[in-house]
Amino acid sequence: MAAKDYTTVEAAGRQVRISSPAREYFPAHDGRPAITKLDLVEYHVTVADALVNHLCERPTVLKRWKDGITGDFFFQKRVPEKRPEWLQTGTVTFPSGRSATELVPNDAAHLVWATNLGNIDWNPWPCRRADLDHPDELRIDLDPTPGIPWDEVRHVALAVRELLDEHELVGFPKTSGSRGIHVNVRIAPEWDFLGVRRAALALAREIERRMPGRATSKWWKEERVGVFLDYNQNARDRTVASAYSVRPVPDARVSTPLRWDEVADVEPGDLRLDTVPARLREVGDPSADIDARACRLDGLLELARRDEEEGLGDAPWPPHFAKQAGEGRRVAPSRARGGP
Repeated sequence: MAAKDYTTVEAAGRQVRISSPAREYFPAHDGRPAITKLDLVEYHVTVADALVNHLCERPTVLKRWKDGITGDFFFQKRVPEKRPEWLQTGTVTFPSGRSATELVPNDAAHLVWATNLGNIDWNPWPCRRADLDHPDELRIDLDPTPGIPWDEVRHVALAVRELLDEHELVGFPKTSGSRGIHVNVRIAPEWDFLGVRRAALALAREIERRMPGRATSKWWKEERVGVFLDYNQNARDRTVASAYSVRPVPDARVSTPLRWDEVADVEPGDLRLDTVPARLREVGDPSADIDARACRLDGLLELARRDEEEGLGDAPWPPHFAKQAGEGRRVAPSRARGGP
């Protein structure tokens, strides 16, 4: 019997075994060749320093595509019991009260090990394993509703920057690698998930007021117009793709950090697995110093207090969360019957 196809890759001083390195993860697209598992591994090794800067010490959910993006995928929150002894992990608890021991990808060897399992993009928690109850990142997720042009997403992102500046918050924008833009704000880990989500909701509502008909904080899809600011990405157990994640889309786009002066003209289709390493070599990582720019949420929380005093209660939570204090009926308006 022939030996199973495999190779080894050196990463962070370790030899990590890669099975089926020639397996196609992304089919050929738009004149560019197919991308194999080994190609993805090599990308992760090349950008490891920048990628790990956004993953370090964070429990991370694996999104496994064992047969590439044309196959099925599944989320894996628990690392396998059979794993290398050097693998670093963190144990998180969910709103349900259950827990899971998740991967903490602290170096390139962790990236290679997970890629061998079929992980394509990285979905870290917004907190470090030393303090899993206090996020150190506010995440602003700009998600266009169907039919909204990309240029409108860029305009909303620039409005977000203006609001952040007013409240002495430093935002680090990046393409989502799909249809939107993310803006991450490093914050002092002084607030729990409820507090950070409350700040995110206040920001979303303020942008909605400033850009009526163009931006929305409405949770129910039937009420949304323009670009949705998904405040619930700051709820406990919610994750988004990290900076330098390759996304499972046909052209292998990368969620790429940007300078603010690039946002008005950026085209996400230009930022791909085959182009981002060169960009990183040439211009560096615009978010490299994010850890040195921690900010406070006091200004946004003052906005939240004002909204609440004016009668705005909590906004809907995702369905698997328990009903929260101040939250109205968790039902789409078109299906609501009677009063709150």
